[in-house]
Amino acid sequence: MTTASAAPAPIAFLKGHGTENDFVIVPDPDNVLDLPAPVVARLCDRRAGIGGDGLLHVVRSAAHPDAHAMADTAEWFMDYRNADGSVAEMCGNGVRVFARYLQHAGLIDEGDIDIATRGGVKRVHLDKNGDVTVSMGRAALPEGDVTVSVGDRSWPARNVNMGNPHAVAFVEDLAHAGNLYTPPPFSPAAAYPQGVNVEFVVDRGPRHVAMRVHERGAAETRSCGTGACAVAVAAARRDGADPAVTGAPVTYTVDVLGGRLLITERPDGTVEMTGPAVIVAEGHIEPSWLGTIENSTA
Repeated sequence: MTTASAAPAPIAFLKGHGTENDFVIVPDPDNVLDLPAPVVARLCDRRAGIGGDGLLHVVRSAAHPDAHAMADTAEWFMDYRNADGSVAEMCGNGVRVFARYLQHAGLIDEGDIDIATRGGVKRVHLDKNGDVTVSMGRAALPEGDVTVSVGDRSWPARNVNMGNPHAVAFVEDLAHAGNLYTPPPFSPAAAYPQGVNVEFVVDRGPRHVAMRVHERGAAETRSCGTGACAVAVAAARRDGADPAVTGAPVTYTVDVLGGRLLITERPDGTVEMTGPAVIVAEGHIEPSWLGTIENSTA
């Protein structure tokens, strides 16, 4: 008598967004799941999969080689993947949604938590009103001129690094950014050897701007948290504001296609981002469906 082998267990997932920058969330505390780039890309596919601008792989820091050194400071690691399956250093909206998931799952309460990312450990605060504030670290402003282009238009851009690279261009009209399906060309190529997130920005009022963004590995998205931070820092310098010099924090309102973020740069250089984070659904991924993807790419 033979016994049929047990079918693989379905894999849990959730769907969440921060200012409509949306993510597939895959809880995997012990880091046992294999999530190669083709699988992540299919999960993020809006027609053939679940759909998202990226994937949040939820892992205990001690269980992941990229985060093991941060385990004493941060219990949880955001193993972030772009929609094309590539690995990314950091995602500001993703960190807020990641923290909201941990709260949703009963793993943390309101208040402060440290979360490990490839861009370092980020301090997150969950407010009672539903907003989530992330301490994004300090912005780096590499020297050198950068230019971005769309069609026959070109603009000077500010090179800002928020743990991942950004080129911030101030334009007269957000429509000048074009469709943003493909990465806007930039120069010099040496400024961003691994590609760049490009933000196009217009003024809406005093310390109030609006932006569109092409995210590296995901095309145009409804929001980009690190991008909003980069935009606020670039706008502050353009406007002659530097908290490290004045000793006073500066706050910008940044409108994105999916909502609004508040970005504050403090005198010590720390940049804080505040905005909503929402869990909208949860379910299970069929292992047999994942198997067809893995077999087709083998």
